[in-house]
Amino acid sequence: MAEPATPREWAVALFRRSALKQRKLAEVTSRLGPTEGRRCLDLGSDNGVVSLLLREGGGQWSSGDLTEEAVDSIRSLVGEEAHLVRGDRLPFANAVFDRVVVVDMLEHVPDEEAFVAELARVTKPGGRLVVNTPHLKRTALRRLRHALGQTDEKHGHLRPGYAPARLRELLGPGFEMGPYRTYSRFFSELVDTFVNWGVESLGKRSSAKGMVVTGSDLARHRRTFRLWSVLYPFVWAVTRLDALVPASGYMLIAAAERKRSTGQS
Repeated sequence: MAEPATPREWAVALFRRSALKQRKLAEVTSRLGPTEGRRCLDLGSDNGVVSLLLREGGGQWSSGDLTEEAVDSIRSLVGEEAHLVRGDRLPFANAVFDRVVVVDMLEHVPDEEAFVAELARVTKPGGRLVVNTPHLKRTALRRLRHALGQTDEKHGHLRPGYAPARLRELLGPGFEMGPYRTYSRFFSELVDTFVNWGVESLGKRSSAKGMVVTGSDLARHRRTFRLWSVLYPFVWAVTRLDALVPASGYMLIAAAERKRSTGQS
């Protein structure tokens, strides 16, 4: 099989070799509902690959992220409709989006209440919000991650995650939160821990929003990519062992509906 040649091909190739990224996208799309003919927004979009793949479902999409580097990466994959989010303010008009997706971004914003108020402002009444964020868990595996240098501060997390009750409380003023679920249990998180440790040991750079892995980066690391392609089937098999773990997962995802009442802010 020919190696990827363009940033878009590299991003998709990496995605196809990440069980966790594939699961994340599947969890998001299963809650998003139809997007064809709708105005949609994705925020925090995994440096563009989630933005790119969400667009395959149709609809008119905009994207946003917190750093210039991440926005440039998104633009390299989806074009010009990518915006820098400054502070907690979203650069969009009121009530313009039918669908809003927030992927691993809520834990990065300085003022979570102000940011959620902005999400409510730009979402149409009756519109749908999908939020994916770390699940707040205190475990030995989390302590191991910190011992390996994978701290919240290193990845730009201003808070370690959310319990479902806190997420419901946070969304409450503008949204009605529906059922939630957790995913990425022990074995997926263990694999992710050691993959990140290995990549960082090779000197891969990080940004304030965590590790940045773009197509142009991967093009400079063909040997690593080939090695990972060989290892991936084994890694994928390990993540399947999550089915044996009864505990909740390390990621939390929920869908919510924008309240229609004019009395809601």
